[in-house]
Amino acid sequence: MSVQGLQAAMGAMKQRRFAEAISRLEAFCQETEASRSKDFFQAQMYLVKAYQENGQLAQAIALGQTMASCGIPTVEQWAARILLTLPPLPETLPTESIAASTADPSAAANVQENPNAASSGGTSARPARSGGQLSDDLSSGMTGGLRRGRAPGSGHRQPSQTTANSLAKAGRVMGGGVSVSMKGIATNLSLAAGTTLFLLVGMIFAVIMGLLFIEGSSNPTQGFAIAAALTIVFNLLVFFISPFIMDLIQSWVYATRWTDLYEIQRQSPETGRVVQEVCRKYNISTPKLGIIEDDNPTAFTYGSLPNSARLIVSRGLFKYLDEDEVAAVYAHELGHIVHWDFAVMTLAATLVQITYLLYVYARELTQKMGNSDIEKNIKNGSQAVVWMAYLFYLAGEYLVLYLSRVREYHADHFAAEVTGNPNGLSRALVKIAYGILEQGQRQEQPSKVLQGTRALGIADPRSVGAAGTAYRVAANPSEVGRVFLWDMFNPWAWWIELNSTHPLTGKRVRALSTYAEQLGLEVEFNMAQVIREGKLLNKNRLYGNFFIDLLTMQSQWIAVMIAGGLGGAIALLTKNFVAPVSIMLVLFGIATLAKLLAMYPDFHRTPEMDMLSLMSDPYASPLRGRPVRLAGEIIGRGNSGYKFSSELQFQDQTGMVFVQYTSRFGPLGNFLFGWTQAESFVHQPVNLVGWFRRGMAGYLDLAQMKCPTKWDVSSYPRFWMTIQGAAAIALGFVLPIVIRL
Repeated sequence: MSVQGLQAAMGAMKQRRFAEAISRLEAFCQETEASRSKDFFQAQMYLVKAYQENGQLAQAIALGQTMASCGIPTVEQWAARILLTLPPLPETLPTESIAASTADPSAAANVQENPNAASSGGTSARPARSGGQLSDDLSSGMTGGLRRGRAPGSGHRQPSQTTANSLAKAGRVMGGGVSVSMKGIATNLSLAAGTTLFLLVGMIFAVIMGLLFIEGSSNPTQGFAIAAALTIVFNLLVFFISPFIMDLIQSWVYATRWTDLYEIQRQSPETGRVVQEVCRKYNISTPKLGIIEDDNPTAFTYGSLPNSARLIVSRGLFKYLDEDEVAAVYAHELGHIVHWDFAVMTLAATLVQITYLLYVYARELTQKMGNSDIEKNIKNGSQAVVWMAYLFYLAGEYLVLYLSRVREYHADHFAAEVTGNPNGLSRALVKIAYGILEQGQRQEQPSKVLQGTRALGIADPRSVGAAGTAYRVAANPSEVGRVFLWDMFNPWAWWIELNSTHPLTGKRVRALSTYAEQLGLEVEFNMAQVIREGKLLNKNRLYGNFFIDLLTMQSQWIAVMIAGGLGGAIALLTKNFVAPVSIMLVLFGIATLAKLLAMYPDFHRTPEMDMLSLMSDPYASPLRGRPVRLAGEIIGRGNSGYKFSSELQFQDQTGMVFVQYTSRFGPLGNFLFGWTQAESFVHQPVNLVGWFRRGMAGYLDLAQMKCPTKWDVSSYPRFWMTIQGAAAIALGFVLPIVIRL
């Protein structure tokens, strides 16, 4: 049987024609057994997997045991690991039958096919591995992993309902426990955590002092001591109580079901092993484990101390990820526990919310005060506290976001070392993005889990569009990698990341690829090629456009400031106070029209594009619109569950984008379109013309939508900006004339 025959068997495996694959693989093994070549052992690996997927567990066990004693260390190691994932068989076949079946791969077909009629021969009682990697050290990138989804609550994979795409998996270090360097990837976690907490505690301390001593105190030293003591007590109380508050939220809002390690092992044996090894190595208790019955894939950790941590995943994690990927995600979350940063985040996030509550309290206090001398003093002091609390709240938000991004890099690093599988986590991040994208199209209501745990989850659901879109249609990992050019090199990515709880996916995948390279592994997504492409990008275009766009985005207010200064000087010299206002209106109108031209260039010669190409554009901007034509289907409303939303979800053969409709009649027109027309276009074929922009996610400002089965729709995103700019200029010229009259 030729190598082409082996490839045909692999193709049958991918299409889940397991009986055909078994027949071809058995014939290949018989013909090549004497050679004991690399292809022979690869065929045996696929044959074990085919037996397992076809329900022929006795044959899978028998062949695995033969491979476990073949004399080749890498093959024996692979076989030992796969045997641990095979389920026990309650009834024992006669030893002679097992021995006969292990003597020759083809003889396995003569063993009884009843799954309950064989024994694992003392193999650990673990459930069947439902997907995962067939690669070993013989060949980096040798893989039989099939891209499939898992039905919720099931221990077995089902064919994906969303894509037929199958990307090959790169290799891993078997056994994990490796060491890789983070140099140049992320700042020191302790420094980031310490700085963040120090500043946040200082903020709370200052606000408490302001509330206690609004006006001058007769004994400031005593006041300082009281405020310091209260701050310490308050923060300790928050630190230990907040996890229990989170527990209540988990139960009431997300219906979290608490479970044990045995159930997790049933879903993913490798995950169970990783949890046990990490807890034993770092001398911590097994976290309290929870599962949320939500198909959006996510995972998060919270708590106060490592020995009382909570580690929660959604059912979607098991649906969209293969076993080694699930294990990598659990290892990532365990990294948060080992590093204690989950506790720091729990405290920091709580402190920021307290500053907001203090802001609200002080604001309400000033509104309810009377006019007595004492109340006036309190009111004046409270107004200062209001602004102080609000500024601290805003600054605290950015500090927590900064800490959150740093801790994600360190947890990724921990997972790569523990599992020896940085490629598995890279793949998991992309598939989580894909899963969130898929579920967003299917669900009628927004996911409470994703919205409520955004800062704690393994990925930011707001930034998954590019990676999820690429994974949906990519024929090879390099196509997925190209969408990360924007993450890595566009300055808008850095600007937008400031408001993100997580590093952009491209940057995390780049870091994980660096770890894979250090371990001598083939890289899942060729980020080295992405970096090479990025270095060839036009830097003047990237950074020149960024600074111009940044100024253009704020041009109206810059114009007002310039006009204010210029007009003020004119008013002082001429005593004419109408001229400054006129200048301000004219400059504001000109800036508005200039911004309009940047945002909405002419679209009458618009090229036809696809979403993958648009998301792969490294020069895309959240300001400058790119005129495009798209052909595809409206798949849902932009805001799931809100029947008045005028935003739609569009999908072509390569990806999905949100489409923003704008009426000439303003918010009322948008409301009426969402109420009366938007639902009519769902699941209808359409042709769109509009302006594409790229920010945290991509979106399209609609100009025209043609639907052959319904009616055509025109959108007017330029209308009100044109009216605003023209009116401001006209009023600027007319105002002096009206004043003279």
